[in-house]
Amino acid sequence: MRKLYKINVKTPLAIIVAAFLLILTFCVQAAQNSNQGFMPFLTNRDTTPSKLQKDSFPNILKKNLQNDTSEKKAGADSLIFIDSLKISKDSIDVPIKYHADDSGVLIMSTRDFFLYGKAKVDYKELKLEANTIHLDQHTQTIKAYGALDSTGNPMSKPQFTEGEMKTVSDTIAYNLKTGKGLIQNTFFQEGEIFMNARYLKKVSADEVFARQARFTTCNLDTPHFAFRANRMKIINNKLGITGRVYPEIESVPIPMIFLPFGIFPLNRARHSGVLLPAFTASEDFGLGLEGLGYYKVINEYVDVTTRANLYSYGGWSLNFNSKYLRRYKFTGNVNLSFQNTKALNRNSLSKEEFNNSKSFMLNWSHSRDNRARPGTNFSANVNFGSTKFNQTLLNNPFQNYQNQLSSSINYSKDWRGKYNLSLNLNHNQNSTTRLVNMSLPNASFNVVTLYPFQPKDQVGTGKWYEKIGVGYSGNFQNQLSFYDTAFNLRRLLDTVQWGAVHNIPITLSLPALGPITVSPSVSYEERWYGQRIFRTWNDAKSKVDTTIQKGFYTARQMSFGVGINTRIFGTYTFSKNSNIQAIRHEIRPTISINYKPDFASKYYYNTKVDTSGRVLRFSQFDGGVIGSFSEGTFGGIGFGIDNLLEMKVKDKSDSTGKSTKKVKLIDGFGFNSSYNLLADSFALGSFSFYARSTLFDKINITAGANLDPYDVDSKGYRLKNILWDPRRFKFGRITGGNLAISTSFKSKSADGKESDKNRQLPVDPFMTPDEQQRQLQFARANPAEFTDFNIPWTLSLSYSLNFTRVLKPDFSGYATQTYSSVNFNGDFSLTPKWKVGGTGFYDVTKGDIQQISMFITREMHCWQLAINVTPLGLYRSFNITFSPKSGILRDLKINRSRTFSSY
Repeated sequence: MRKLYKINVKTPLAIIVAAFLLILTFCVQAAQNSNQGFMPFLTNRDTTPSKLQKDSFPNILKKNLQNDTSEKKAGADSLIFIDSLKISKDSIDVPIKYHADDSGVLIMSTRDFFLYGKAKVDYKELKLEANTIHLDQHTQTIKAYGALDSTGNPMSKPQFTEGEMKTVSDTIAYNLKTGKGLIQNTFFQEGEIFMNARYLKKVSADEVFARQARFTTCNLDTPHFAFRANRMKIINNKLGITGRVYPEIESVPIPMIFLPFGIFPLNRARHSGVLLPAFTASEDFGLGLEGLGYYKVINEYVDVTTRANLYSYGGWSLNFNSKYLRRYKFTGNVNLSFQNTKALNRNSLSKEEFNNSKSFMLNWSHSRDNRARPGTNFSANVNFGSTKFNQTLLNNPFQNYQNQLSSSINYSKDWRGKYNLSLNLNHNQNSTTRLVNMSLPNASFNVVTLYPFQPKDQVGTGKWYEKIGVGYSGNFQNQLSFYDTAFNLRRLLDTVQWGAVHNIPITLSLPALGPITVSPSVSYEERWYGQRIFRTWNDAKSKVDTTIQKGFYTARQMSFGVGINTRIFGTYTFSKNSNIQAIRHEIRPTISINYKPDFASKYYYNTKVDTSGRVLRFSQFDGGVIGSFSEGTFGGIGFGIDNLLEMKVKDKSDSTGKSTKKVKLIDGFGFNSSYNLLADSFALGSFSFYARSTLFDKINITAGANLDPYDVDSKGYRLKNILWDPRRFKFGRITGGNLAISTSFKSKSADGKESDKNRQLPVDPFMTPDEQQRQLQFARANPAEFTDFNIPWTLSLSYSLNFTRVLKPDFSGYATQTYSSVNFNGDFSLTPKWKVGGTGFYDVTKGDIQQISMFITREMHCWQLAINVTPLGLYRSFNITFSPKSGILRDLKINRSRTFSSY
């Protein structure tokens, strides 16, 4: 009859330890007497035990026994005992940790061990949880079973975890020695794939075979869609291979639509592969394939993506993109694009059937980690290419209207906070005028303020002269310009300009006189020029001729000043029962007394500019890379006032009614001007007004204006008389201004929780600024794919206005240039699953809508339907996409797009 030993796992620890020592003593004595090996219930009765080698025991045990100096003889006996021990072949190589809420049963004769009630077993990397676990020591097989609750529903299903594989099954059988197993009706996840198999055979830690398998990317118990295959092999974190595979929609199989085999990449790391294209159609470019390419991982730091667009009319485009990253050192991205555009010619007067053009674009962004080389920094953001490149891009309305390109490359070096050097290269180009300006190289060197009279070890309050500070800043600039339509190296060299500025400020920090702060200063500035410009009147042609003289020329200037500023506060308090508790007004006036001698008048001259005999005064250094000094002596007063207005109101969210909060009414409002006491005319300077506010924490307002107090003639030239007529509300002329208003509104989230604004566009900390900009542009061009269904509606509006008066190129007078536009963006939910929205741009100056895009999208849990329409813009288009949300199945989509030219 078998002997059963039932162990209650809830028994106190002391009893369990005592029982264990008792059994261990019995087993050792039995082993010595019968030579049956160590622990009979782990020994194969039909086989002769093998002799245990010394190295099979932990070295630490041997070391401890050999180093026991107090009982050397006992130690030696112990070593002899270890060498003579015999162990069974079916013994377990490492301890097994186990737990059970109910009980554990050990059958000595058959070496079977049972765990009941939420049992858990840990063995190496294997973790097993189940209602019942059975360990057969003889075969080294472990089995796990689930259970049913009182209602007959399954509970405590076996959960098997080894490495990155985790399964939930009905039954599990696993051999601890071979690592093989057989699992029935198992569910597990591999990357984005959720899989269910009737039978799963595990042949190694990384390979499994499945029979009657169903796999999907839908995480529901009954998925909306799935793929069925009778046989399947999975290599962990690499790929899955199936035989004949067919789809299943809402648990309805569709075997007539099938593939003879399937290969599914499961590698979560970067790996090379083909990028599948999308089909498109356009009246101007023909039928096409867009996005066909290949992704190549060069090494762990660099990868390359190649994509091509091919069109039936003969046009094509090619794009190379490489991203490089060295953690804690640098990161960057290089993008090179070529376009060979061949579009249908819609001009009826032209004999050519197609319009042909070639363009390119280079984008490079680079940033270095500050920890790589402390004290130095290098960064680059380059966007250089053909001016027509943006105009010929398909399905990108935002970039189609981007007329400006700019680049910058910067290097900086700092010497312990005392000196710093900056080198940079800059570039900008306008796709409308086709003008390209390049400023390279530019250098800037600065010395922080030094206090030459201050002792190194100062004790107590220093003398006033010890606070005299001297600094230095130098700036060297080079610039060249050309038109990309008429590039010529000789003409390019003729446009090269250079210049340098040296500035030595001297300051004195005086202690505050109560609420008043006094700051005296002296400044010396010198400028170097590489050319002079002379304008002369040509009587024969009745125009102004310009002559440029190359060389080395200098000019200098000095200024002296004392600045005084303070702060004035005023508070108006309301009654305690009022929602508005108080209004606080802060005034920050500034007054400065300045003197500037006239060092620049010798560089000015008079020139006739029109047939009426009008004469203007010009500087020899006007139009250079560095501006000229203003002529005339200035000895006067500079003044300005800044205002801050805020109020304190009751916090309605506070149930006690005692809490308050601050609300800013005006973040800043003021003006600046000056008055020259030494000038015989135009003594009063122009007024610069500004205002900024955030009303109700929703509406952002920024405004500014320049007011000239003097009148002008019919052509816009200034007169000496001040324009002051209060009856007509005339207090000068506004010569320029700007206004920007923006706001955004959104409803409360459907679940009542605060929406995560960054949920739709996750930011990769190693993503370059250029990649972030492209991601934003893609989101704008495809808003249906970045929709938050948790917010019922959103609305964003912005308005901008800029105007200024500029002198006409022929000096015939002044003209006002005005730019004004309105941008809008919004969406709302028709139902919890349907959402529509749109975005647009209205040019107020031209009086028409430049671009508008609309979308409608359908939330389908694991799938999405998106329709994007652009009825107005440089290109009109529509796109319909039906695709799964999973990244692994992103190429499994139905896409239909058409593009039409608006010209």
